[in-house]
Amino acid sequence: MTNKNHDNELRRHVRSLLEEDKDLRGYGLNADVVEGEVQLQGIVDTLKEKERAEAIVRQIPRIKKVANAVSISTDGSITDKDVTMEVSEELEIAPSVDMRHIGAIAIGGDGTVILKGNTDDPAEIEAAREAASKARGVTRVLSQVRLGAEEPSLEDLFHSQVNNDVEE
Repeated sequence: MTNKNHDNELRRHVRSLLEEDKDLRGYGLNADVVEGEVQLQGIVDTLKEKERAEAIVRQIPRIKKVANAVSISTDGSITDKDVTMEVSEELEIAPSVDMRHIGAIAIGGDGTVILKGNTDDPAEIEAAREAASKARGVTRVLSQVRLGAEEPSLEDLFHSQVNNDVEE
């Protein structure tokens, strides 16, 4: 099979998987394949959906590389305060996250969220990252959560619980 035929077959397979996925099919994502490398394009609502599209494509045998150019967009403008509130709501309903351990704040106006706090469970950090990635307006999640039994300082507790705290 020539490279062009191989790429065409992979392109059809990638597009089919994206269209069949219950969480992604409504977005009309596009994928191009050149020499086994996939370029994903389109617009989704959350970071979780962007990551899901890439994960689906990475599971396909013979894919050499994935360039994820999928954008995250929200209806209307959304402020850091709005993003922080939405992330806090997601953290609150996440069964594996204790908000006494981990809080979040959005900074920079570009959808970047920083997780802060302290836990002795690495799975709780991943659960918090997953929960934050579901919130509207989040484009990136960074963790500054400390791992270990160390008690958080009063300042850490304050910053993890105050939703509208922005340091400049």
